[in-house]
Amino acid sequence: MSADWLSQLNRDIIACKKCPRLVAYREQIAREKRRAYLGWDYWGKPVPGFGDRNARVLIMGLAPGAHGSNRTGRPFTGDASGNFMYPVLYETGFANQAAATDRDDGLQLRDLYITAAARCAPPDNKPLPEELANCAPYLDLEIAGLKRLRVVVALGKIGFEAYLNHLKRRGLLKNKAAYMFAHGAKYDLPDGRVLLASYHPSNQNTQTGKLTRKMFAEIFKRAAELADKSIDGAVRAGP
Repeated sequence: MSADWLSQLNRDIIACKKCPRLVAYREQIAREKRRAYLGWDYWGKPVPGFGDRNARVLIMGLAPGAHGSNRTGRPFTGDASGNFMYPVLYETGFANQAAATDRDDGLQLRDLYITAAARCAPPDNKPLPEELANCAPYLDLEIAGLKRLRVVVALGKIGFEAYLNHLKRRGLLKNKAAYMFAHGAKYDLPDGRVLLASYHPSNQNTQTGKLTRKMFAEIFKRAAELADKSIDGAVRAGP
């Protein structure tokens, strides 16, 4: 890959119009806006990944939020999920600050890259299988370019399945039956990486106590430990 592979990939992602339903929805939201954000110029386009291109840890999310990333243009920025997540990333050493409000807020990620199974905000936060399939080539290119990647943290079942499907497309995994989603689950993968599963930091999970800050922080502490155990491109089997 060329040195500018990520910039070119992100330009391709931002220009994508493969899914008519998602194009219509993201643009409608950007026009109509939420009352609290009437003064915002909504992003209203596919949201590219964000973070350290030399990262050893990858966050695999679901999709942009209608009034979060679809408004700000950066993953997990400007919504409740990000307000829950970024303080934990700061606490565990992956971010230089706890706040994430917009693309010009000075936030930087260390040893961490954030992507998603779908790049456009979907109605009801539910991308269709064919929409996920349309996004898959971008994900494959992104992961191929993250040469130092050692640990994947999947937020929610769709993100979890998205990484397993990536392995299937690469011919490294024949079926997913042995990989069950559960918060805190850890799997050593055939590509030499480790997959950690976490509940998604959505309001539905954090406001009900299904996912607590302590639970979430433990996931990223473990991700950092596993990344540090990598030797010569391989990952030692964890406990």
